[in-house]
Amino acid sequence: MSNERIKSQIQFQIQQIDNLFIMYKELLEKCREKEPDLVEITAIASVLHSFYNGVENIFGIIAKRVDNNFFQGEQWHKRLLSEMANKSEKRNPVISKDLKDKLVEYMGFRHFYRHSYSFFLEWDELKKLVLPLKDIWNKTKKEIEVFISCIDKS
Repeated sequence: MSNERIKSQIQFQIQQIDNLFIMYKELLEKCREKEPDLVEITAIASVLHSFYNGVENIFGIIAKRVDNNFFQGEQWHKRLLSEMANKSEKRNPVISKDLKDKLVEYMGFRHFYRHSYSFFLEWDELKKLVLPLKDIWNKTKKEIEVFISCIDKS
């Protein structure tokens, strides 16, 4: 696959995550001022789930299209995230280890969300992920864009 096609696929995913923030901007801002109710918490949990899915989609594109690596098995999500913070034979690290450590929390939440009922969600726990979400995305996007700019140079 051409480098331009890889970049295009990654940029599409970036746009999708940006759209997520646009679509839920009002709700995310409201949560900074007032504790959300159950329906709002459920919607916010879906945003967190979608956010990490999008980030993982980007990492999957890089793993498959750049590294020619297809992760399988029970721990593939964790291995994929870890590999993005490491240099491979074909690329430099995509993200910093510090960012990886932050994204682990979102990956863990995504797993919890997929395997539980939404009425188990607690705002006191959720807000630890929600309040810094936009900053985490901005940092993630910046590091991914640096990686994209280096694709042709490798």
